[in-house]
Amino acid sequence: MSDVFLGIDTSNYTTSSALFGENRVVENRKKLLPVKAGEKGLRQSDAVFHHVRQLPEVLGPLLEGLKEPPRAIGVSVSPTTEKDSYMPCFLVGKTTAHLLGNAWGVPVEEFSHQQGHLAAALYSAEKLDLLERRFLAFHVSGGTTEALLVTPGEDGMPQVSLAARSLDLKAGQAVDRVGVMLGLPFPCGPALEQLALQWEGKVTYRPVLKGADCSLSGIENQCRALLDKGEPPEEIARHCLEAIALVLDRMCETLLEELGDLPVVFSGGVCSNSLLRRRLSSKYGGYFAAPEFSSDNGAGAAVLAWRKRGVQ
Repeated sequence: MSDVFLGIDTSNYTTSSALFGENRVVENRKKLLPVKAGEKGLRQSDAVFHHVRQLPEVLGPLLEGLKEPPRAIGVSVSPTTEKDSYMPCFLVGKTTAHLLGNAWGVPVEEFSHQQGHLAAALYSAEKLDLLERRFLAFHVSGGTTEALLVTPGEDGMPQVSLAARSLDLKAGQAVDRVGVMLGLPFPCGPALEQLALQWEGKVTYRPVLKGADCSLSGIENQCRALLDKGEPPEEIARHCLEAIALVLDRMCETLLEELGDLPVVFSGGVCSNSLLRRRLSSKYGGYFAAPEFSSDNGAGAAVLAWRKRGVQ
């Protein structure tokens, strides 16, 4: 049996797989799910269909390069660890992982997509040691905008409890809706960031919080109002991203006042944005993943499988 660990993740945005061995991610392959121009996402039935088509393309080259079966397979099977957390798209990865596990006779470890995001971010930031202590984590994506209190579980896996969340729109949804509004391709994060970096004017936004929970729907509404007034796309893009950064800043500040001085980790596709990273890393010393480990990827599942089955 090899000392390589396979990770698979079939999220609502990306088909991905990764290999972890010799204390590093040696392969990290992924492919975005196709979305038609002007649309803001996919129905779950369409996401499942595209994963079935794309997973062989993404996973095949990794399997071809293996000289022997991996020691274990890690796979994302749900969005979060909360009871009843479910999305059909994860069934594609789960089924594939168990088929391979049965064929090879190797164990399959199931994790949440959120746990994988946290592990990928910590791996990228060279802070996997945080899995052995208490920390605050933000998972900010198209499907989730949550602040999480993370503690080490008895099995060494991150145990997650919700500390705060968005009460309406998710940050990634705001990014994509504003991006589509401006005619950008979906998912809109990278293109919206490039557009925003062309604007140097001042942006003002007052975050809306209830306790540490936030509301993000006002960002979309304000961007729509700016567009209707004829303001330049660069200003609208900058307004959207700076507003999200301000909201996350306020959430983090509020939670640290309540929970005490904790390390802070930022994960999820939205956190790959340079404007958010600049504000939050300088103020809180927060740990960020490199962009390739911020967006959806199978590396986190591979890392967690290694920690559960490979670390002695």
